[in-house]
Amino acid sequence: MATTAAQPPSTHLSALQTARAWLESRLDAERDQLPLWLPVMLGAGISAWFVLPDSIGWRGVLLAGLAVMLFAIALGRGGRTGRVVAISAAAFSLGVGLIWTKADRAAAPVLQRPIVAHLTARVEKVDQLPARSLVRLRLTDLQWTDPAPANRPIRIRVNILDRDVPAGLVPHATVALRARLMPPPPPAVPGAYDFARVAWFDGIGATGRALGPVRILSGGSSNEPVRTRLSRHIQARLSGSAGGIAAALATGDTGGIDEADQEAMRASGLAHLLSVSGLHITAAVGLTMLLATRLLALNLRLALTGRVPLLAAALGAAAALGYTWLTGGEVPTIRSCIAALLVLAAMALGREALTLRLVATGALVVLLMWPEALAGASFQLSFAAVTAIIALAEHHRVREWFGPRDEGWPRRLLRGGGSLLLTGVAVEVALMPIAIFHFHKAGVYGALANIVAIPLTTFVIMPLEALALLVDAVSLGAPIWWLTGQALAVLLWIAHVTAAAPGATTAIPVMPGVAFGLIVAGGLWLALWRTSWRPFGLLPIAVGTVWTLLTPPPDVLVTGDGRHVALRMTDGQTALLRERAGDYARDMLAEAGGAEEELVPLSEQAHASCTRDLCRATLSNGDRSWRVLATRSAYLVPIADMIAACRAADIVVSDRRLPRGCNPRWLRLDRPALESTGGIAITLATGNVRTVHRPGDAHPWVSATSTARSEQP
Repeated sequence: MATTAAQPPSTHLSALQTARAWLESRLDAERDQLPLWLPVMLGAGISAWFVLPDSIGWRGVLLAGLAVMLFAIALGRGGRTGRVVAISAAAFSLGVGLIWTKADRAAAPVLQRPIVAHLTARVEKVDQLPARSLVRLRLTDLQWTDPAPANRPIRIRVNILDRDVPAGLVPHATVALRARLMPPPPPAVPGAYDFARVAWFDGIGATGRALGPVRILSGGSSNEPVRTRLSRHIQARLSGSAGGIAAALATGDTGGIDEADQEAMRASGLAHLLSVSGLHITAAVGLTMLLATRLLALNLRLALTGRVPLLAAALGAAAALGYTWLTGGEVPTIRSCIAALLVLAAMALGREALTLRLVATGALVVLLMWPEALAGASFQLSFAAVTAIIALAEHHRVREWFGPRDEGWPRRLLRGGGSLLLTGVAVEVALMPIAIFHFHKAGVYGALANIVAIPLTTFVIMPLEALALLVDAVSLGAPIWWLTGQALAVLLWIAHVTAAAPGATTAIPVMPGVAFGLIVAGGLWLALWRTSWRPFGLLPIAVGTVWTLLTPPPDVLVTGDGRHVALRMTDGQTALLRERAGDYARDMLAEAGGAEEELVPLSEQAHASCTRDLCRATLSNGDRSWRVLATRSAYLVPIADMIAACRAADIVVSDRRLPRGCNPRWLRLDRPALESTGGIAITLATGNVRTVHRPGDAHPWVSATSTARSEQP
């Protein structure tokens, strides 16, 4: 009987040394790119904390990162591989610790159940929302009168109707009001917006609306903040959404833009123009530096010293800081300001300004200061766009195609247009998976729309608006405001034409989280490496894309309160249980279900029958039919009839507690069940049931809302 001799230890050692030598050579070839992965690994640690459910998992990955770091230090023997692995593991563990610490430090009481209360408070922030006839207040230093909740929040957010807002309402004023408050809501269905998480890191323990007029007790002033006065001034010069967009460009206040126009901007891929970010900071800094350079160069002595660019950069930095303060100092604006200051510092030092190292430095600063920003769409969209633009510009083939050369203006113009189109396509491709993951929609014509809209905004609208504001000092700005309004009308026309084009947007069901992670990892691999292993990033992108496209839309969507149910019918339409559902509920259910058409009433469908109190619907999936029963009114059905209807159904949904004898064949989703699961998405073909609340989820905002749900009667 023949035997196979075991491989001698020297063979294994030789293979390990060969692999290590190969990796050392690869990393040596990429040594200039290695620092770019530091914020990536920091972000990976932050992401792991968000994904893992409890402290056991958080401690596990944190300690695992530290163990890998120590292992790499011990066995690295001073090589590049050991250093890279050790630093990467340390950054990963630092990310876990940062976000965990930030979440613990943000802890604040959360309201346990909806209440109507009288209270006095200090105004911390005032947001004008004229398009919705609302003013939104953030209040702190709360003094509760009747009733006083057991778990008293220290900060709340309240909406007030315009007619109930007193004159002179400004930050730091003390006000008295009566308000209906509720705990910050979790996602209504899987994949929807998680306000509870955002509220936790902002310290907001309740949200609601004022019932009746608000009274100012002290601190009121007829002098509104500069930002509010500027927004009002602009909207007085330009009416409608044009004034709202102009105010957004100047102050970051988007409350004056009509919902229809906002939706058109989103569908056309132009919504980024409404959020003060890199584009706006760049335009402000660029315009300031251009004017400063021209004016300073008039001084011959100063021009001969060569200090004009340095002084212009200093004035540009001042403009960036002032613009950031004026627009409210939100995280996206601060992020863009940091990036602008880094660019100006690089220019002052004579270094190349726009590089991926600059982007990595900006991302590192933001993640160290606001690690929770990683989970938001704003951070992901802005850094993905800038990374795509710079990575494309640094590619050697792109530099060959679009680099400066001696040629006539027609060819130069054509080459510039091609460069803009290629950049727009690259940005659109980079942003598409993020838009699908967060908003469940993919734009098609955004690259083309941005080719016109970005230059129009940067070189026409913003300079005209700045000039109009400047000339308003001598009351001569009317003609320039008219020109600004015409340019804004063109921008809105582009948005509406693009949004109305056939196939402008495609609705896609909620993207699986793992698929999104694969696409992001592949995109980073493609953008950050430079040698021959760069194309391997296409593999996870392909896997994540196919996974997303093959994910079927849910057949049943149930909100966490059980009031709203959306069913995908046999003909492909999505039907809604309650015909009087508001626009928010309709849009949220349509996005989560990947429905492109308007939701239709369930009572009008051929495979459904509805009374005033109940709806029965039959859903066909393959060879099987599923019967769904849902309550649709506050009136109780006779218990015998209800029990009989339950026994004939596969799934029963209700916004109230069902009788014990109500036992459907498969799922019973009444108030007690939904309080523990949150909103639900069901795919009948696979039997997959996704819930908002995962079992054992110990993230602090989930624990806080879980306590609130358990204490509600």
